[in-house]
Amino acid sequence: MPGLHARMAARGGDFTAAVVARCAAEVPFYGELPRHTLDGEVTRSITAVHELLLRALRQDGVMGPGDLTRLIEWSGRRAEERVPLEAVIAAYLVGAEVWWQALAETAEPEELTGAGAKLLACLHAAMPAVVLAHRNAQEDIRSEDKRVRRALLTALLAGRPYEELAEAAGVSVAGGHEVVALSFEPNPPPRLVQSSLEAHAGVPVLMDHVAGIALLPGGCDLAGLRDSLGKDIGHGVLAAAASAAGPAAVPAAAQEAGRVLELVQRLGRPSGLYRLDDVLLEYQLARPGEPLLRLAAKLDPLEAYPYLLETVRVYVDHGHHRSRTAAELCVHRNTLDYRLRRVSTLTGLDPAVPAEARLLQAALVARDLT
Repeated sequence: MPGLHARMAARGGDFTAAVVARCAAEVPFYGELPRHTLDGEVTRSITAVHELLLRALRQDGVMGPGDLTRLIEWSGRRAEERVPLEAVIAAYLVGAEVWWQALAETAEPEELTGAGAKLLACLHAAMPAVVLAHRNAQEDIRSEDKRVRRALLTALLAGRPYEELAEAAGVSVAGGHEVVALSFEPNPPPRLVQSSLEAHAGVPVLMDHVAGIALLPGGCDLAGLRDSLGKDIGHGVLAAAASAAGPAAVPAAAQEAGRVLELVQRLGRPSGLYRLDDVLLEYQLARPGEPLLRLAAKLDPLEAYPYLLETVRVYVDHGHHRSRTAAELCVHRNTLDYRLRRVSTLTGLDPAVPAEARLLQAALVARDLT
């Protein structure tokens, strides 16, 4: 179609200007670009696509290997520039519409069918190549981003210099942080956990999915995070958190959160979010050695009476409240009193004496830990 090729080539400037204007008006990504970018890189890209469409009018085939190679190269470059794939596809479709309008105005009736078929064939060849190239480039970028973010988190946790890594990752680590140690059973997909954390925090979250350590911004609603994360993954979350006033305090906070998480796991605590203040007594008692064993041994006389051990545990859990304890155990108050007297006789510790009741509580914790 040499005649149509010449007529369409003469409209190149109008075509490019119309596509740029429509992209800026209809595609949010392009609408936010500065004018000099639209007049520069965007205009050059659209002009290049216009030349490909012109060659399709002149040659027998639609697109040669060289043309597809150029499209793949451009798509990779757009991905590296962080242009969303949906914006790229929208721009191609806008360009196809403008090209078809120009064909309808320029082509002779006997030329229009063939020219329309070539346009559709170009789209059929170009779009899969563009999408695949863009996705491959995005995956490479994501892999590199993940590598840099893992290195940044490793540096922060180890107390090593992190400034250059933070700049490369495009992540701000200034100010306070919440260091969260997480445990899941069973383990959900890492991408699901990452997406849930970032949706709740509203910023990129540094996380080591192997170690189960995440770094969230200070002031983050961790109670809400526990609920939203549990909802997203479909089961409860066991987590421990510690605050860090700044990057230099992250290593100590991570150690604290890790120790608290290990402690609540050993104690068999239910899913939830724990801080050191929630387990101060247990944390102090968790130090291994002869005192811990001797404390746990205070309850050895109850070993042959599981119902007495259960009674002590429920009594402690209900704050030494007899009515609530009896209701929980489904026994009469007199039965409860009898059981508590038996506990006192066997262990030498009277639950009615505050100091001895506290010792019973500590012995329960020691027993759980040993």
